[in-house]
Amino acid sequence: MSPAEGLTSTARTRNLTQETRGRSDWPELPIRPAPSARRWLAPGREISSAARWVLRTVSVLAPLGAWVALSATKAVDPTFLPSPVAVWQAGVEMARSGELLTDTMASLRRVLFGFGLALAISVPLGFAMGVWRWALALLEPAVGLVRYWPASAFVPLLIIWLGLGEPSKLMVLVLGVVFFNILMVADVVRQVPRRLLEVSSTLGAGPGVLIRKVILPHALPGIIDAARVNAAAAWNFLVIAELFAATSGLGYRIIRSQRFLQTDRIFAVLVVIGVIGIVMDVGLRLLRDRVGRWTV
Repeated sequence: MSPAEGLTSTARTRNLTQETRGRSDWPELPIRPAPSARRWLAPGREISSAARWVLRTVSVLAPLGAWVALSATKAVDPTFLPSPVAVWQAGVEMARSGELLTDTMASLRRVLFGFGLALAISVPLGFAMGVWRWALALLEPAVGLVRYWPASAFVPLLIIWLGLGEPSKLMVLVLGVVFFNILMVADVVRQVPRRLLEVSSTLGAGPGVLIRKVILPHALPGIIDAARVNAAAAWNFLVIAELFAATSGLGYRIIRSQRFLQTDRIFAVLVVIGVIGIVMDVGLRLLRDRVGRWTV
């Protein structure tokens, strides 16, 4: 561009600015609130510890208050929605008889073994799919297909193949968790920043060092988070696993109480499952925060 053309362009811009400055038909720009007024809307902004505990308390007390209100006003038949007091009494009665402890230990053992086996299978396979393209091409079609098969549909086959003992129950949990966890782990591993791998390779890191010191440490918190999500699924499949030929377990106790319309016992068992689930979730969260402090 010549100097004359540059001066001409500048003059045109100046004239256009002067013309538009006096336009009265243009809408006024919206008045934005001050940054301090919008500060609480900032995404990902931290809240105080006191506010966090208040919100957590409300999240627990609000459903409990609704439950108490419905049972106190008799808005729902107590046969279908027992009061918290009735549920507590049923839980105490089951604890005194010893059946609650027996059922809890049986279910906890099945979940730990079944879920542990699912992790032992899914984590290496998912890690391989996230690291090597040949593993992704080999495993993703089969895993993507099989994960849509409901685990409950395998119950008759598992009884035929493995009998009515513990192996068939454990396999229900494995089939219900393993395929979803494989894909979740693979997605976590693929999220390792490409630039981080390139910089490490530039500094002389070989494939083995990249896996041990870059990919695995970066992906480990996400792998634990995937386990947290699928731990809840393991408890869901536990009830299915204990539907057939079980003589103990929390799922077995729910089915047995349902036959006699003992809803207070069903709610008591659900409370126990919820407490165990919270303990497992908190334990995995603490483990995640410890091994991945850079993510906190």
